[in-house]
Amino acid sequence: MDVNNFYVSAERAFDPSLEDRPLVVLSNNDGCVITRSPEAKALGITMGTPWFRIAGQASGWGLQVRSSNYELYGDLSARVMELLGRHTGNLEIYSIDEAFLTLSGPLDAQRRTGTEIRATVRRNVGLPVCVGIAPTKTLAKLANRWAKGNPEFDGVCHWGLVPEANRRSLLRRLAASDVWGVGTKNAQRLAAMGIDSAWDLAAADPVAIRKRFSVVLMRTVLELQGTPCIAGRESTGNEQVLYSRSFGTPVATRAAMHQALSVYAQGAASRLARKHLQGRVLTAFAATSPFSAGRTSSPTICVPLPAHTADPLELLRAADTLLPLIEEGVPYIRAGVIVTDLRPAGTQDTLLPADGPAFKDTGPLLQDVGRRFGRSAIGLGHAGLRSGSDWTMKRDMLSPHYTTKWSELPVVKAR
Repeated sequence: MDVNNFYVSAERAFDPSLEDRPLVVLSNNDGCVITRSPEAKALGITMGTPWFRIAGQASGWGLQVRSSNYELYGDLSARVMELLGRHTGNLEIYSIDEAFLTLSGPLDAQRRTGTEIRATVRRNVGLPVCVGIAPTKTLAKLANRWAKGNPEFDGVCHWGLVPEANRRSLLRRLAASDVWGVGTKNAQRLAAMGIDSAWDLAAADPVAIRKRFSVVLMRTVLELQGTPCIAGRESTGNEQVLYSRSFGTPVATRAAMHQALSVYAQGAASRLARKHLQGRVLTAFAATSPFSAGRTSSPTICVPLPAHTADPLELLRAADTLLPLIEEGVPYIRAGVIVTDLRPAGTQDTLLPADGPAFKDTGPLLQDVGRRFGRSAIGLGHAGLRSGSDWTMKRDMLSPHYTTKWSELPVVKAR
């Protein structure tokens, strides 16, 4: 299941005046287009188009524009996933707008469940979704794609209920590069072998593909052939938590960079707490624009932590070791922290208690308060100040936080 044009649909859910009108959602700092409604696509607006290039034409087109409302999107995503969990005992959240579910029973019953999911999400959350059902994840992705492009499926396509001739036709029309997990570089190498379409790839020898490419692409071939072999995501020590933002206004002082790092370290700690993880290594970085005509700088520092932790105080102390590398007067446009060497929270590094601050539950505490009263309700240092700074992310066309701020809840008046 995935949500159709998620960011656009989320904006329309609370503002019906946006329906049937061209609408785009912009990236951080209102930089470029990252989501387009079908009407905006019809105007020829492409993904990644810089906003400044089309801003002058927006009025003439009747184009509506919104800054990314991540708080709204995250909350609506959580509501969708909670609804999906009612229909299966095995739910894998793949991204903010996409998930895999395991269904059982006869094929007709599975399709009815897909139809019920679609109707429930539309009714309870206000978002349009499509559902693709198949024996493997790769084929389910293809079925979902087909459901979106063919009105006769009414948003739900069950691969097993589609006639064989139609399935064959779809695979022959679909380029190999459009198959989930293939990618552009692999597609170019496959084309050199005469494998151009998804049909060609499904007919390939999996062992030969493994020898020429990788076990990952071999699994894609097997999945196209109907053999499930892509397991759910598992946490490994190689994963990371990244918290990074571009600045609305360049940061040119160590004091301002310290403020930014305090916010980003707390953001990373919050994500660790939410995922019940701890990290052992923190990397802090900053960067100037690669197109800057003046002095460029990209300082980075990697700090081993005394023990696995998600404590925002410890993460902030580690991030602050980047400050001596920050050059005063140099305009930095981006900074961030990365926490690696992750493991589940609650495990102890040694049999002896670690030295350090006594308050080890700061991260979960901040996460809990933020969840109950809003992300801006509490914070450490600069991250606890309600007033923003010049460097904070620019979102000049931000819609209200309809579901996450009491002061911005929609008001309905009956006559």
